[in-house]
Formats: sequence, C-alpha cells, structure tokens
Amino acid sequence: MRVIGLDPGSRRTGFGVVEGEGNRFHCVKSGHVSVSAKLDLPHRLHTIVEKIGAILDEFAPDAVAVEEAFYHESVRSTLVLGHVRGALLVAAVSRGIAVAEYTPREIKMSVTGHGGATKDQVAFMVQRVLALRGPLSPDAADALATALCHHHRSRLKVPKRAVTAAARTLEALLARRVAR
Repeated sequence: MRVIGLDPGSRRTGFGVVEGEGNRFHCVKSGHVSVSAKLDLPHRLHTIVEKIGAILDEFAPDAVAVEEAFYHESVRSTLVLGHVRGALLVAAVSRGIAVAEYTPREIKMSVTGHGGATKDQVAFMVQRVLALRGPLSPDAADALATALCHHHRSRLKVPKRAVTAAARTLEALLARRVAR
C-alpha cells in the first residue's frame, strides 16, 4: 500500500510517500512545498493545491493521511491552517483518493509509543523505521510520521476511537507511575 502523509502549513506543507507491506516500510519520496509569504491566502492555497496535486498525480497513492488541526495560541494561525487542510482534503478527494485524518497525539503515539513525544523524537523514529540517512526537514518528518501512522492503523484495522481511548488510558497509567 502506498500512502502520502501531509503536514499542512500555509508557507511550507510537508509530504511523505511511504510504501508498506507487512512490517516493512520504505520511503519513496519526502520533502515540502513552499509558497511565498508575500502571496495573499487564496493564492497561497492555490499554489499549495497545485504543487501537492502534482505530487498526488505523480505517486498515485492508495490513501492520503493528513494531520488534524491543533489549537494554536493564535486564532488566526489556527484558522489559516484549517483553510490549508481543507484545500488539501479537496485535492485528494477530487482525485478519488481515500483520506484519513489523525491528531498529532495519535501520530506521535503510533510512531514513538508516546503521545507527548517531541518533534526530535518523532523525526528520530521516522528515520529509524524508514532507515533514512541524513537530516529530514521537520515538515517532511511530520508528513512521513503521518503516513506511517496510517500504515499502522490500516494494518491493524483498529477503529480510530478505540485507539484514542486506549492511548489515553495508557498515558494515564504512565502518568500515575511517574507521579509515584
């Protein structure tokens, strides 16, 4: 199965193409698309959709996995991120590609085993799992982690709600142990 993970951003949107079979995963391509901050939002969205659309067309994934929006201190930043996510979802759906969405916590839990993992820990595990050499941009690492999360979920066929509830229970148990 080939999955493209997307890490939405209004100036840099990360992407990661991961093929998987069983417990083996391979990074086909990763990187990010950048747009000029000088463009107004509609033109940035258009440029992002055009560039990501070309990647979707080139790599023909079975699914697209997108990180869900998180709440930022700046309401404007959260709103802009929502616009980018919406544009990416439309780009995938308009091509008939299945879309899955995961929270940042679910992605971190899937890749590192800890929902509160740092960006560095996520990037480290992505490099280990995919046997990548050299540094990854943070956007590409997050996108690859999102694709890996989808691979893990699809393989296990676990409903999203069950995994989220299990993750919360596990984290609560770990927090109690640390508190002791």
